[in-house]
Amino acid sequence: MNPGIFLEQVPDGDGTWAAVLLSGLGWTLAVAFFAWIFAFVLGSLVGVARTTEKRWLVRLGGAYVELFRNIPLLVQFFVWYFVVPGLIPAVKAWVITLDPTMHQFVTAVVCLGFFTSSRIAEQVRSGIQALPRGQRNAGYALGLTSMQTYRFVLLPMAYRIIIPPLTSELMNLIKNTAVAYSIGLVELFFRTREMGEMTFRYFEAFGAATLMYVVIAMTANRVMVYIERRVAVPGFIAGGKHG
Repeated sequence: MNPGIFLEQVPDGDGTWAAVLLSGLGWTLAVAFFAWIFAFVLGSLVGVARTTEKRWLVRLGGAYVELFRNIPLLVQFFVWYFVVPGLIPAVKAWVITLDPTMHQFVTAVVCLGFFTSSRIAEQVRSGIQALPRGQRNAGYALGLTSMQTYRFVLLPMAYRIIIPPLTSELMNLIKNTAVAYSIGLVELFFRTREMGEMTFRYFEAFGAATLMYVVIAMTANRVMVYIERRVAVPGFIAGGKHG
């Protein structure tokens, strides 16, 4: 093992290997952050749609979930990056104006956002359906509209219930950012392979990448656990004693 390799200059002279890996980590965190926001908002909307009394919304939400959940993530990356711009002229015209790296970044955010949102939608649906029917009826009895009932009664409780599975989805999203290397985004896994192939120091390169992935995934885990304890309702769900 040679830790000094991280302080050596890369062949093109653009910084050290440590700086290169940290640059890749920055792209990984950016993709994960924006993809999570995208997935959480869209997944919540689809999850709510699947619990309404409108059958067409339920079926539409179900079709959405099955579509994005059952297509391999790598295939979805290629579809969004290569196929969609070719099928939709407006998208192609917009992509032409982008820097290649930004095109790859936007594609990664959108692809991971849609893929993860299909999974979050199921978590939101299960959280809402786990609540007693009386909570919905109580909202209606107070004169709240259906949208207000979801906003003020159902979703605040449902989100508390599903924080543990949401934590798993967030950690999976962070790990899934590595697939973005397939479209050329210079995220952490891309930089790790680059370092290994150019220096033949695969042990050091992948050892450092592994440590970085563990640190950011566990940090996300601890943040979600903290949120779970802060918002837990005593006596209603497990963990309420920590509130």
